[in-house]
Amino acid sequence: QLQLVESGGGLVQPGGSLRLSCAASGFTLDDYAIGWFRQAPGKEREGVSCISSSGGRINYADSVKGRFTISRDNAKNLVYLQMNSLKPEDTAVYYCAAEIRPCTLVAGGFGSWGQGTQVTVSS
Repeated sequence: QLQLVESGGGLVQPGGSLRLSCAASGFTLDDYAIGWFRQAPGKEREGVSCISSSGGRINYADSVKGRFTISRDNAKNLVYLQMNSLKPEDTAVYYCAAEIRPCTLVAGGFGSWGQGTQVTVSS
């Protein structure tokens, strides 16, 4: 069974950094585009970043460009989201998602989801 597990969330001060990981089990990530999404209380889930199966295509939401970096290690079946210069508005539950498709930041394009990890940016 295809499973995704996020880790690396936590509480960080504004300007700080976190690295989120998305681990896959029950399948290999090689053929899958992986998206990172986030959802803050009372808001819709929004796309943060996506990386294609080969890693050759990467998309970022405008709100995180220049601050977040997505990467993948197919040999380890892991995808990462390095988040720098964090802001209070980055506070949300972060989810990774997988699908065999081109990269997209549209949540509806992904069928497999992790349970999420909380990121809180506060002083």
